Amino acid sequence: MDNPYVPVLVAITIAVVFSLVFVGGSRFLGPHRPTETKTSLYECGMPARFATHQRFSVKFYLVAVLFILFDLEAVFLFPWSVVFRSFVERGQAAFLFAEMFLFLGVLFLGWFYCLKRGAFQWD
Repeated sequence: MDNPYVPVLVAITIAVVFSLVFVGGSRFLGPHRPTETKTSLYECGMPARFATHQRFSVKFYLVAVLFILFDLEAVFLFPWSVVFRSFVERGQAAFLFAEMFLFLGVLFLGWFYCLKRGAFQWD
């Protein structure tokens, strides 16, 4: 029992079991009285005006990719800069510096992809 991952696996197992029990319990034990009002589609409390199964533009997904790219960049750069100072003091900054260039390279590839797909043109 010296494995440090055992508590993590136990927690994941408990979460999965409880989730399945509660979802299955509500499905099999809960009341099912569908009415026209309950089964009708609505958007923000209003009846749907258009078809609900419509295709979205790729730009919708590119906005999400842009958010992930540039928001996570700031989230990862701050802790890196804090840790980088201690690595410089110990003389071990080369590896950490190379890792950040790799991270920024992947980030730049994502930015370049969005640029080529026209995500920065808000027409």
